Amino acid sequence: MKKRLLLVAMLCLTASSVWSEQKVYTLEECRELALRNNKEQKIAREEVEKATYERKAARTKYFPDLNLRGAYVRSGDQLSLVSEDMYLPIGTLLNGSFGFELPTLQADGTIASRQLNNKWTFYNGSVVPLDKEGKPFDPRKNPEKLQWKEYTIIPKDELEFDTRNIFLASLNLTQPVFMGGKIVAYNKITELKKELAQSKLRTLNEDVILEVDGAYWQIISLNNKRKAVEALVALLEKMQKDVEALIESGVATKADELSVSVKKNEAEMTLFKVDNGIRLSKMLLAQYCGLPLEEEYSLQDETNDEIAIADPELYDINEVYSNRNEVKSLEIAKSIYDQKVKVERAGLMPNVALFGTYAGTNPSTKYGFEKEFGFDWHVGVLVNVPLLHWGENIYTMKAAKCEANIAQYKEDEAKEKIELQVSQSSFKQSEAIRKWEVSKRNLERAEENLRYATLGFKEGVIPASNLLEAQTAWLAAHSDKIDAEIEAKMSEINYQKAVGKIGK
Repeated sequence: MKKRLLLVAMLCLTASSVWSEQKVYTLEECRELALRNNKEQKIAREEVEKATYERKAARTKYFPDLNLRGAYVRSGDQLSLVSEDMYLPIGTLLNGSFGFELPTLQADGTIASRQLNNKWTFYNGSVVPLDKEGKPFDPRKNPEKLQWKEYTIIPKDELEFDTRNIFLASLNLTQPVFMGGKIVAYNKITELKKELAQSKLRTLNEDVILEVDGAYWQIISLNNKRKAVEALVALLEKMQKDVEALIESGVATKADELSVSVKKNEAEMTLFKVDNGIRLSKMLLAQYCGLPLEEEYSLQDETNDEIAIADPELYDINEVYSNRNEVKSLEIAKSIYDQKVKVERAGLMPNVALFGTYAGTNPSTKYGFEKEFGFDWHVGVLVNVPLLHWGENIYTMKAAKCEANIAQYKEDEAKEKIELQVSQSSFKQSEAIRKWEVSKRNLERAEENLRYATLGFKEGVIPASNLLEAQTAWLAAHSDKIDAEIEAKMSEINYQKAVGKIGK
């Protein structure tokens, strides 16, 4: 006997320790877990971070662009400045220009030049040279007819350079000065994209909260129904014992006992279904919160028999527009398209930039194609003025304006739908509250009816069938009251989402 008592005590302690280890979650904790573990939330947060980096990248366009470049070029043939050996006449430097000494009268009476082989003659009172055919010519107009006595040679080999392997290196700096407003517009677009990503994240937060709240209050509803069914099972068990005693006294019949037994079995089956519903609903909430599906936990409001229902609040529609993230997203999208119009307009304007370069090649053209690097620096201004593109930039700018107009129309349409949604949500909340109040009064009447039926059955003035009907009516009224309560709570949450106040 002592061993049995010890075993029972150990089992009780084990059960109590397991129960105490169960985590109790509040509604706020469930929301936080869901927001932290939701995969779409993680994606949305990455989108915000991505937009932040894009914003930082766009800011760098205001600063100079510095880069180092290098290249290697392999050619098939080397460079030659002449195609063959060059023969250059040897003349005289006269008054800073190339020429020849004038011919002189020789002792034999002929005219000859020390530097030229041409024969000479008098023509119009001047000494002029004769060509190979013996015709006089003007050496200034036909210098190719001069027959020089001495030449110097420039060999072709000396003007050949090995440029088959060319190395290039340069350090380039470019500073935008005026890009037609494109850089400013791009920076504004990236800033707006970050705001848009944050707005979408807040919208997703509201959707997640709505899902979590729905699963949370569904569990509370099923737990309250479970309490009601358990109370009904307890009543039927007591009634079954009372009927058995009345049968022994000859007051009740076996049919009464069978009727009670059938109702009790139906109540137990209902209890089984409710338990299954609770387990499935808890698995769904666990999935939302990122918890293991098999984890055992409880909710804070499971112990509350009543759920607090708030009265509907009235909001100014303009305040609703400022609260709704969907409207904010559309407003931001409209602003982005406005900036895109400026970007396209910048294509019609001139672009101005400063540049500086420190570059060199090997072989170096600076030192006669020697095989070493020769560097030099260059600075200047780049100006690009679009002249003729057959209207392409104008068409793209007009297309961007159309996109901006579309965004405005979508915003207007969204505001109309939101106004309708707020009105419908407010109506549904008021209707759900009235339904809940009616269900509470029906439950009070059902409880009063059950009390009288129970007393009448004990006194023997009411048959068992009437008591069973009263119990069934009480369970139905209790279930209706719970359903109406949860409906009112969910309509309250939906109204908060419609006015942009959910989770705030």
